[in-house]
Amino acid sequence: MVIDAHQHFWQYDPVRDAWIDESMEAIRRDFYPEDLAPVLAENGVHGCVAVQADQSADETAFLLALADKHDFIKGVVGWTDLRAENIDEQLAQYATHPKLKGFRHIVQGEPDNRFILGEHFCRGIKALAKHQFTYDILVYPKQLPAVEEFVQQFPEQPLIIDHLAKPDIKAGELDAWAAHMRRIAQSPNVYCKLSGMVTEADWQQWEPAHFRPFLEVTLDAFGANRLVYGSDWPVCLVAARYHEVKGIVTDFISTLSTSEQEQIMGGNARSFYHL
Repeated sequence: MVIDAHQHFWQYDPVRDAWIDESMEAIRRDFYPEDLAPVLAENGVHGCVAVQADQSADETAFLLALADKHDFIKGVVGWTDLRAENIDEQLAQYATHPKLKGFRHIVQGEPDNRFILGEHFCRGIKALAKHQFTYDILVYPKQLPAVEEFVQQFPEQPLIIDHLAKPDIKAGELDAWAAHMRRIAQSPNVYCKLSGMVTEADWQQWEPAHFRPFLEVTLDAFGANRLVYGSDWPVCLVAARYHEVKGIVTDFISTLSTSEQEQIMGGNARSFYHL
């Protein structure tokens, strides 16, 4: 079973979704399961994980409602305020929904590069384990030093880095990012998503070869048993079509064993998110 472990749905709102600027005209519209289902079918993908794009309880409820209606949505990564005083109570309520697998905070948008180490935020992360929830780490490379400290604080918590931590592929800035990722990967509870790469490259002139150095570092650091395929649809559409995004990963891993390829393209996602 092939799983796309990272995609989004939204009812486009120009105020709420102000991050979708004029350069992203292609995705300034609604995206629903009805839009994704034929794309997945055309590309031999059997299921997906819907990930939050807005930091609100309404967003989590919206994704769970869609997951209830569509069997191919195998799991949801939602949002809740992990800094809340009543976080245990919130998580207990969310734990009643079988398709809610974990949570994400848009840490990349926080002005404090050490936000992820905040006392109240870490209290919330600690509370996730009781209900077997995962946590998606969404950061920029400048925040990786804090992530190094963060993962060491939570050796038992299932953690996954989104989009390779968004290295500057367009500029080819590899070395500092690679050093951080290798150290983070030493924590065996941390996985990494092979996703979100085309939007960090030159949108008009990217080539598969531009991604290879970053993919090689990630494979060497995490190994095939902790890498997970994700498309980042529909965000990826500003720079590539779905089959191109998937092809970047499948072409890169084509020299691995069949079992390793199957792990990256679905097995690891099923294991990590308990799909």
